[in-house]
Amino acid sequence: MTHETLGSGAGMGASAGRVETQHVRLHDEDDPFVLESGEKLAPVDVAYETYGELNAERSNAIVVCHALTGDAHVAGHHGEPKTEGWWDSMIGPGKPVDTDTYFVVSSNLLGGCAGTTGPSSIDPATGKPYGLRFPHFSVRDLAKVQRSLLRKLGIERLYAGMGGSLGGMQILQWALDHPQEMKNALLICASSRLTPENIAFSSVARNAIMRDVNFQNGDYYGTDRQPDSGLSVARMLAHITYVSGQALERKFGRERRETEGPTFGIDFQIESYLDHQGDKFLKRFDANTYLYLSRVMDYFDPFADEAAAVERLRGNPTRFLVVSFDTDWRFSTAHSLEIARILEKAGCDFVREEIASPWGHDSFLLPVPAYHQLVRDFLAGKR
Repeated sequence: MTHETLGSGAGMGASAGRVETQHVRLHDEDDPFVLESGEKLAPVDVAYETYGELNAERSNAIVVCHALTGDAHVAGHHGEPKTEGWWDSMIGPGKPVDTDTYFVVSSNLLGGCAGTTGPSSIDPATGKPYGLRFPHFSVRDLAKVQRSLLRKLGIERLYAGMGGSLGGMQILQWALDHPQEMKNALLICASSRLTPENIAFSSVARNAIMRDVNFQNGDYYGTDRQPDSGLSVARMLAHITYVSGQALERKFGRERRETEGPTFGIDFQIESYLDHQGDKFLKRFDANTYLYLSRVMDYFDPFADEAAAVERLRGNPTRFLVVSFDTDWRFSTAHSLEIARILEKAGCDFVREEIASPWGHDSFLLPVPAYHQLVRDFLAGKR
């Protein structure tokens, strides 16, 4: 859920190299996108990147769905090493998702702020950014846009769909709704229903944004007053939940900066780190997008009617990999166990693993050896 983590070390394999973000219009006024709510949205533009080559049979495609604050740039770089993608350790030649074998597609989500239509896009009805007038959407809508992109690319069936956190939620919904379209589904530190604690953390983050005096009811675009303070605090709070206490102790402990006497400013190194995370986030993310994408996670509950969900899953041909990390307390192993319980009840083919890692929720972004080997083996049909 973050581009910069407390872990270190590069994964085995080579870089996917230089890549370019592409843009496509999937829906326009003559063919609007119909949301699950029944509302219509047009135009819908999507930013995406691809890696590797689609084979002649069009059978080697893997879709990667990003988490809350991700984007389309999943691997490779945009001209210099420091612009490497957020899952570069996972995807590339010789890496667990080997682009010498697979054709990988990654796009910025509906509601995003990195090239895909979202709250910061222009509403054709007003000529101004949507702001909070952008329609609410669901995880099913996110998956539906992903499917529209694949049709545009001429891909009817996926070898695999994969994602961490919110990305895994999208893959789960997709596999539930359209099981014939996905051979393998990799759900990494994902959830089928957020706990009250998870909703509470996101609520505090959203309140930090909306109570910022510069939020202006979401109409801050084009003004010289942005809700930077609120968005920064939201990011700082969320970032704490993405890492483990073990990781923070290992990286920072109680180390202090060179300050004179007690202060309410930045005294401990962990405070400096969080302040840096908050400030850096402002350069690449939109506050309204944070509101919409965090809220969509709260409402996700595909197994609310358990009996109906189990019946829908019966006979599902998709193979599932359900992964959690032992120090992830944001989406703990209990979330993965609940997904696995439903899959088992429906007789689905699945593998569930808990991986040891000191890095918490952000472990899914890092080159944890056992985790990477598991993904490699599962995609190769060895697990």
